[in-house]
Amino acid sequence: MMRSKKGQGLSLNVIIIAALALIVLVVLAAIFIQQTGIFTSKLNKEANTELISLKGTYGECHPSRLAETSFIAAFSRAEPEDQEAARDALRETIRTCSFLDSPAACEANSDCDWQ
Repeated sequence: MMRSKKGQGLSLNVIIIAALALIVLVVLAAIFIQQTGIFTSKLNKEANTELISLKGTYGECHPSRLAETSFIAAFSRAEPEDQEAARDALRETIRTCSFLDSPAACEANSDCDWQ
């Protein structure tokens, strides 16, 4: 008595469909990653533009680079309706620094730099 020794395996159609599905997933992931990068770049440009407009109010004692970087991060992360809070925080730092009229007093404040 001889039994059939046919192997049970995946058909060629199933393998092709699985390969195509994998390719589609890779392409979709690449598009998503690229669009996320573009979105982040646009947010940073908007934050930098806002920072430049606020730099017009700087005096000799002005916010430090760390304060500016913190503003860019907070502004970029915030929802459009919450971006005003980031602006207000930087404006408050600008006001604080503007009252310091000597290099020594300015440099003593960790949020401020002289010229």
